[in-house]
Amino acid sequence: MSKALQGLLILALAGLNYLPQACLAEGSPEWAYPVNPPEFKLAPDDGAMRHVPGSTVEYLLPQLRDRFLAPDWHPAEHQPMPSVVAIGRKPDVSACAFCHRAEGTGGPENASIAGLPFAYIMQQMADFKSGARSTAVSKRAPQTLMIAGAKAISDEDAREAASYFSSLKPRANITVVESETVPKTYVTAWILAKSRSNELEPIGQRIIELPDNLEDFEHRDGYATFTAYVPPSSLKRGEILVSGQNAAKAPACAQCHGQDLRGMGEIPSIAGRSPTYIFRQLHEIKTGVRDGAGIQPMKQNVANLNHEDMIAIAAYLASLKR
Repeated sequence: MSKALQGLLILALAGLNYLPQACLAEGSPEWAYPVNPPEFKLAPDDGAMRHVPGSTVEYLLPQLRDRFLAPDWHPAEHQPMPSVVAIGRKPDVSACAFCHRAEGTGGPENASIAGLPFAYIMQQMADFKSGARSTAVSKRAPQTLMIAGAKAISDEDAREAASYFSSLKPRANITVVESETVPKTYVTAWILAKSRSNELEPIGQRIIELPDNLEDFEHRDGYATFTAYVPPSSLKRGEILVSGQNAAKAPACAQCHGQDLRGMGEIPSIAGRSPTYIFRQLHEIKTGVRDGAGIQPMKQNVANLNHEDMIAIAAYLASLKR
């Protein structure tokens, strides 16, 4: 493992970014790529056991911060995790469920992968490995660790992980709210969190996706839920765009993703997913950061979309039943 990657992993475990200021590609909105401030520090360990609602499992804080140990708060709700999903492969392959959670729900900082087609997951691993799929924020830890892991993982481990996550049933965990104002936020562990001041501010053209209980999210509970605030009229505008009623902007998403937008064959579901994640994918496909064989049809579909269109599409898709 290179010294640069070693440094990244050490800082990632400490909850820091690789650089005091990550390199944000031009035109990439900061709200979609939260980056921990240079002064960010993890809370010290007090030695107490941690718990989450609806679970009798308990963990110490250092265990919850160990990227080679995926917390499994609800083990009876899914099949046993393969080794690479549960503990990874030292030194380069983090436990898949450490970031994506044992239930595959992920978070706004990465992706929900529960129930995605096996072939689709394998193709993404190949695209990360080849460099076809990258990130608009250089050295942002969630994406950089994913890319590093994809380059190092064995084919057998990749197949086992893809088989496990594709077998999971997606969970509905996002509530979409249209609002002119949103809670003021701060950045923690590559996501936005509600400020303790309870102050509000104009939403502008942003998606503000917040964990309903920050502690549950930080404890990597796959049952954690989120509220996504979106600009007024986003849902109607998004429905028009997604349904293809504005053909000058984009064709109907159902042509490829199925009538219920829950996927078709090797094409993934896009219903009920994190709107922050969906926005990032649309933006990165348009800017060329995300490429690969399966992405070619999408390039033309997003060519005429601006950021307001992408926000509306992401908001509407997030509001749909998974």
